[in-house]
Amino acid sequence: MMEYVEISAKTVADAITEACQKLEVTSDKLEYIVVDEGSSGFLGIGSKPAVIKAKAKSTITDKAKEFLSDVFDAMNMVVVINVQYDEDNRNLNVELSGDEMGVLIGKRGQTLDSLQYLLSLVVNKESDEFIRVKVDTEDYRKRRKETLENLAKNIAYKVKRTKRPVSLEPMNPYERRIIHSALQNDKYVTTHSEGDEPFRRVVVTLKR
Repeated sequence: MMEYVEISAKTVADAITEACQKLEVTSDKLEYIVVDEGSSGFLGIGSKPAVIKAKAKSTITDKAKEFLSDVFDAMNMVVVINVQYDEDNRNLNVELSGDEMGVLIGKRGQTLDSLQYLLSLVVNKESDEFIRVKVDTEDYRKRRKETLENLAKNIAYKVKRTKRPVSLEPMNPYERRIIHSALQNDKYVTTHSEGDEPFRRVVVTLKR
Protein backbone atom coordinates (compact mmCIF):
# COMPACT_ATOMS: atom_id res chain seq x y z
CA MET A 1 0.00 0.00 0.00
CA MET A 2 1.38 3.39 -1.00
CA GLU A 3 2.20 5.77 1.88
CA TYR A 4 1.24 9.44 1.99
CA VAL A 5 3.90 12.02 1.14
CA GLU A 6 3.86 15.45 2.74
CA ILE A 7 3.91 18.44 0.40
CA SER A 8 4.13 22.11 1.35
CA ALA A 9 3.58 25.10 -0.94
CA LYS A 10 2.30 28.66 -0.92
CA THR A 11 -1.36 27.57 -1.23
CA VAL A 12 -3.32 24.30 -1.07
CA ALA A 13 -3.86 24.52 -4.85
CA ASP A 14 -0.10 24.86 -5.40
CA ALA A 15 0.56 21.92 -3.07
CA ILE A 16 -1.91 19.76 -5.02
CA THR A 17 -0.23 20.72 -8.30
CA GLU A 18 3.18 19.87 -6.85
CA ALA A 19 1.89 16.55 -5.50
CA CYS A 20 0.52 15.63 -8.94
CA GLN A 21 3.89 16.37 -10.54
CA LYS A 22 5.82 14.44 -7.89
CA LEU A 23 3.54 11.39 -8.00
CA GLU A 24 3.08 11.63 -11.80
CA VAL A 25 -0.72 11.51 -11.67
CA THR A 26 -3.57 13.81 -12.71
CA SER A 27 -5.58 15.56 -9.98
CA ASP A 28 -8.54 13.14 -10.32
CA LYS A 29 -6.16 10.27 -9.48
CA LEU A 30 -4.81 12.03 -6.36
CA GLU A 31 -5.95 11.35 -2.80
CA TYR A 32 -4.98 14.06 -0.30
CA ILE A 33 -5.58 15.41 3.20
CA VAL A 34 -5.14 19.10 4.02
CA VAL A 35 -2.90 19.30 7.09
CA ASP A 36 -2.63 23.10 7.16
CA GLU A 37 -4.34 25.57 4.83
CA GLY A 38 -1.53 28.07 5.47
CA SER A 39 -1.88 31.82 5.71
CA SER A 40 -0.54 34.81 3.81
CA GLY A 41 0.15 36.78 6.99
CA PHE A 42 0.00 40.57 7.08
CA LEU A 43 1.83 42.15 4.17
CA GLY A 44 3.67 38.88 3.77
CA ILE A 45 4.90 38.90 7.37
CA GLY A 46 4.17 35.77 9.40
CA SER A 47 3.00 33.81 6.36
CA LYS A 48 2.71 30.02 6.68
CA PRO A 49 2.87 27.51 3.82
CA ALA A 50 -0.05 25.22 3.06
CA VAL A 51 0.66 21.56 3.87
CA ILE A 52 -1.05 18.47 2.45
CA LYS A 53 -0.48 14.74 2.68
CA ALA A 54 -1.01 13.07 -0.68
CA LYS A 55 -0.81 9.72 -2.46
CA ALA A 56 -1.94 8.27 -5.75
CA LYS A 57 -5.40 6.66 -5.57
CA SER A 58 -5.37 2.86 -5.59
CA THR A 59 -6.21 1.43 -9.00
CA ILE A 60 -8.42 -1.63 -9.56
CA THR A 61 -5.30 -3.76 -10.10
CA ASP A 62 -3.69 -2.37 -6.91
CA LYS A 63 -6.77 -3.30 -4.86
CA ALA A 64 -6.88 -6.79 -6.37
CA LYS A 65 -3.19 -7.47 -5.72
CA GLU A 66 -3.35 -6.07 -2.18
CA PHE A 67 -6.39 -8.19 -1.25
CA LEU A 68 -5.00 -11.42 -2.72
CA SER A 69 -1.54 -10.83 -1.20
CA ASP A 70 -3.14 -10.48 2.25
CA VAL A 71 -5.11 -13.71 1.72
CA PHE A 72 -2.06 -15.69 0.59
CA ASP A 73 0.08 -14.28 3.42
CA ALA A 74 -2.55 -15.50 5.89
CA MET A 75 -2.42 -18.93 4.21
CA ASN A 76 1.41 -18.93 4.31
CA MET A 77 1.48 -19.45 0.56
CA VAL A 78 3.91 -18.01 -1.99
CA VAL A 79 1.82 -17.10 -5.04
CA VAL A 80 2.71 -15.02 -8.10
CA ILE A 81 -0.23 -12.73 -8.88
CA ASN A 82 -0.66 -11.42 -12.43
CA VAL A 83 -3.54 -8.94 -12.78
CA GLN A 84 -4.81 -7.45 -16.03
CA TYR A 85 -7.69 -4.98 -16.23
CA ASP A 86 -9.55 -4.30 -19.48
CA GLU A 87 -11.06 -0.89 -18.75
CA ASP A 88 -13.16 -0.76 -21.94
CA ASN A 89 -14.98 -4.03 -21.22
CA ARG A 90 -14.60 -3.77 -17.42
CA ASN A 91 -13.04 -7.24 -17.13
CA LEU A 92 -10.49 -8.02 -14.42
CA ASN A 93 -8.47 -11.16 -15.13
CA VAL A 94 -6.23 -12.65 -12.45
CA GLU A 95 -3.77 -15.45 -13.17
CA LEU A 96 -2.18 -17.17 -10.16
CA SER A 97 0.95 -19.34 -10.26
CA GLY A 98 3.05 -21.18 -7.71
CA ASP A 99 3.87 -24.59 -6.24
CA GLU A 100 0.59 -25.27 -4.40
CA MET A 101 -2.06 -24.39 -6.95
CA GLY A 102 -4.01 -27.59 -6.22
CA VAL A 103 -4.78 -26.16 -2.76
CA LEU A 104 -6.07 -22.95 -4.34
CA ILE A 105 -8.26 -24.78 -6.82
CA GLY A 106 -9.87 -26.97 -4.17
CA LYS A 107 -12.54 -29.62 -4.75
CA ARG A 108 -14.14 -28.96 -8.17
CA GLY A 109 -12.71 -25.43 -8.07
CA GLN A 110 -14.63 -24.38 -4.96
CA THR A 111 -11.68 -22.56 -3.34
CA LEU A 112 -10.90 -20.75 -6.59
CA ASP A 113 -14.58 -19.79 -6.95
CA SER A 114 -14.63 -18.45 -3.37
CA LEU A 115 -11.53 -16.33 -4.05
CA GLN A 116 -13.14 -15.02 -7.23
CA TYR A 117 -16.36 -14.14 -5.39
CA LEU A 118 -14.57 -12.33 -2.56
CA LEU A 119 -12.32 -10.43 -4.97
CA SER A 120 -15.39 -9.37 -6.95
CA LEU A 121 -16.90 -7.92 -3.75
CA VAL A 122 -13.67 -6.00 -3.03
CA VAL A 123 -13.19 -4.43 -6.48
CA ASN A 124 -16.90 -3.63 -6.94
CA LYS A 125 -17.35 -2.09 -3.48
CA GLU A 126 -16.58 1.46 -4.66
CA SER A 127 -17.09 1.00 -8.40
CA ASP A 128 -19.88 2.84 -10.23
CA GLU A 129 -20.21 0.10 -12.87
CA PHE A 130 -19.96 -3.65 -12.34
CA ILE A 131 -16.53 -5.18 -12.97
CA ARG A 132 -16.50 -8.82 -14.09
CA VAL A 133 -13.79 -10.75 -12.24
CA LYS A 134 -12.12 -13.99 -13.31
CA VAL A 135 -9.52 -15.76 -11.16
CA ASP A 136 -7.69 -18.65 -12.80
CA THR A 137 -4.61 -20.83 -12.37
CA GLU A 138 -2.94 -23.42 -14.59
CA ASP A 139 -5.77 -23.03 -17.17
CA TYR A 140 -8.19 -24.62 -14.69
CA ARG A 141 -11.23 -22.73 -16.02
CA LYS A 142 -10.58 -23.91 -19.59
CA ARG A 143 -9.96 -27.51 -18.49
CA ARG A 144 -13.07 -27.52 -16.29
CA LYS A 145 -15.18 -26.12 -19.18
CA GLU A 146 -13.98 -28.92 -21.49
CA THR A 147 -14.74 -31.52 -18.79
CA LEU A 148 -18.27 -30.19 -18.31
CA GLU A 149 -18.94 -30.03 -22.05
CA ASN A 150 -17.89 -33.69 -22.37
CA LEU A 151 -20.06 -34.56 -19.37
CA ALA A 152 -23.04 -32.81 -20.97
CA LYS A 153 -22.65 -34.85 -24.18
CA ASN A 154 -22.35 -38.12 -22.25
CA ILE A 155 -25.42 -37.35 -20.13
CA ALA A 156 -27.40 -36.38 -23.24
CA TYR A 157 -26.49 -39.74 -24.82
CA LYS A 158 -27.62 -41.54 -21.65
CA VAL A 159 -30.96 -39.69 -21.62
CA LYS A 160 -31.57 -40.52 -25.30
CA ARG A 161 -30.73 -44.19 -24.65
CA THR A 162 -32.75 -44.67 -21.42
CA LYS A 163 -35.44 -42.05 -22.17
CA ARG A 164 -35.20 -41.02 -18.50
CA PRO A 165 -34.17 -37.61 -17.07
CA VAL A 166 -30.78 -37.31 -15.38
CA SER A 167 -29.93 -34.86 -12.56
CA LEU A 168 -26.34 -33.68 -12.40
CA GLU A 169 -24.40 -32.83 -9.23
CA PRO A 170 -24.96 -29.34 -7.74
CA MET A 171 -23.01 -26.66 -9.63
CA ASN A 172 -22.44 -22.93 -9.42
CA PRO A 173 -24.23 -20.66 -11.96
CA TYR A 174 -21.15 -20.42 -14.23
CA GLU A 175 -20.85 -24.21 -14.54
CA ARG A 176 -24.59 -24.67 -15.05
CA ARG A 177 -24.44 -22.20 -17.94
CA ILE A 178 -21.73 -24.33 -19.56
CA ILE A 179 -24.02 -27.40 -19.44
CA HIS A 180 -27.02 -25.45 -20.78
CA SER A 181 -24.92 -23.96 -23.62
CA ALA A 182 -23.39 -27.30 -24.56
CA LEU A 183 -26.85 -28.85 -25.09
CA GLN A 184 -28.92 -25.88 -26.26
CA ASN A 185 -28.81 -27.01 -29.91
CA ASP A 186 -29.35 -30.70 -29.21
CA LYS A 187 -32.40 -31.96 -31.14
CA TYR A 188 -33.37 -34.64 -28.62
CA VAL A 189 -32.80 -33.28 -25.11
CA THR A 190 -33.54 -30.14 -23.13
CA THR A 191 -32.07 -28.76 -19.89
CA HIS A 192 -33.38 -26.84 -16.91
CA SER A 193 -32.17 -26.07 -13.37
CA GLU A 194 -33.81 -27.21 -10.14
CA GLY A 195 -33.29 -26.52 -6.44
CA ASP A 196 -31.92 -23.64 -4.40
CA GLU A 197 -28.34 -22.40 -4.14
CA PRO A 198 -25.85 -23.82 -3.34
CA PHE A 199 -27.54 -27.13 -4.22
CA ARG A 200 -29.07 -26.01 -7.52
CA ARG A 201 -28.44 -28.55 -10.29
CA VAL A 202 -29.04 -29.09 -14.00
CA VAL A 203 -31.58 -31.71 -15.09
CA VAL A 204 -31.36 -33.14 -18.62
CA THR A 205 -34.62 -34.52 -20.05
CA LEU A 206 -35.82 -35.95 -23.35
CA LYS A 207 -37.68 -33.47 -25.58
CA ARG A 208 -41.34 -34.28 -26.09
